[in-house]
Amino acid sequence: MMGIPGENLNGVYSANEFLTRVNLMQANLEETPTPIRVGEKAAIIGGGNVAMDAARVAVRIGFKEVYIVYRRTEAELPARLEEIRHAKEEGVVFKFLQAPKQIYNKDGYVAGMQFEVMELGEPDESGRRKPVPTGKMVDLDVDTVVVALGTGPNPTIQASMLKENMNLTTDKKGYIVIEAETGKTSVETIFAGGDVAPTGSSTAINAMGAGKRAAAAINKMLAE
Repeated sequence: MMGIPGENLNGVYSANEFLTRVNLMQANLEETPTPIRVGEKAAIIGGGNVAMDAARVAVRIGFKEVYIVYRRTEAELPARLEEIRHAKEEGVVFKFLQAPKQIYNKDGYVAGMQFEVMELGEPDESGRRKPVPTGKMVDLDVDTVVVALGTGPNPTIQASMLKENMNLTTDKKGYIVIEAETGKTSVETIFAGGDVAPTGSSTAINAMGAGKRAAAAINKMLAE
């Protein structure tokens, strides 16, 4: 999540929750046992493929206005070009150079958001220009917020390994360091891949490929 005031309000969802509940549980329908309240205006925070998915789903289930809010410019959007184009074709509005600061509360529900206007500075380690705060604030009238920011490995993984006295090597971001071809970690009997590896968030296909490579390496290890 974003770590800002108000993100525990009703009407705030992670993109994974939002997409799962709508696509698998039909949560946008009134008769569902686990409903999502379909409001008037939704803000999707992020600029990747998952953000585009969430925005397009929000349009399709009945939100009248859907915004993608991203802290850099369109040139830095990490989503695929066709995803961006399709979102625009479906009516999604893009708001750039804005970073979330707080979500307004009305009776426990989302009543709008405040953003800080950003400007681009020097490139960061990813090669994209780093957003720099300007101190100027703007408000956006929304009743639903979907957070589609990049994910990271669960810190309990490393904590659990330390508790078991396993020296599992991770990088500075907490990803498990692996051999690319096998998925082998610094612990002989532990293999990893997918989102928890240093390559970071990727696709389900890549994750399945990592699983197959690890399975082959495990078979070979056990046969020796």
